[in-house]
Amino acid sequence: MSDTAADQTVTFQVNAQYIKDLSFEVPGSPAIFGALVNQQPEVSVQVNLDATPLGNNLHEVTLKLVLEAKLQERVAFILDLTYGGVFTVQMPEEHLQPVLMIECPRLLFPFARNIIADAVRDGGFPPILLQPIDFVSLFRSRVEAMAAEVKAKTKS
Repeated sequence: MSDTAADQTVTFQVNAQYIKDLSFEVPGSPAIFGALVNQQPEVSVQVNLDATPLGNNLHEVTLKLVLEAKLQERVAFILDLTYGGVFTVQMPEEHLQPVLMIECPRLLFPFARNIIADAVRDGGFPPILLQPIDFVSLFRSRVEAMAAEVKAKTKS
């Protein structure tokens, strides 16, 4: 076997998953629960991804989800979850970032979604079941933003 064939070895493994940070706040309690009887809160969701190399083909991927529920201008609750995973990823360099920023978060998301539903329910609210996230679109947007930033810097 040649060296180039050995270089084509692909490894993808989930080594660990964990809650890195979890915060749930109900700043207007207990009054906010009375207001919930007549109306549903509007919930906004922010998603952020990060991948950090740990050496020896290990990478930590974090999925950060921030939910803010409001009744008109009053905050019903704020939930901030950073859910992480350690992955062994060995593959050609051109495939590494898409795997880290698409496939790894796709594997982490169902677990993060369950944690969020449980935390919201345990906080006294109806559980929130997040819809699936299109990690491909998020990755493309991130690549386009980085390309635009590089282009803007070269014009300066």
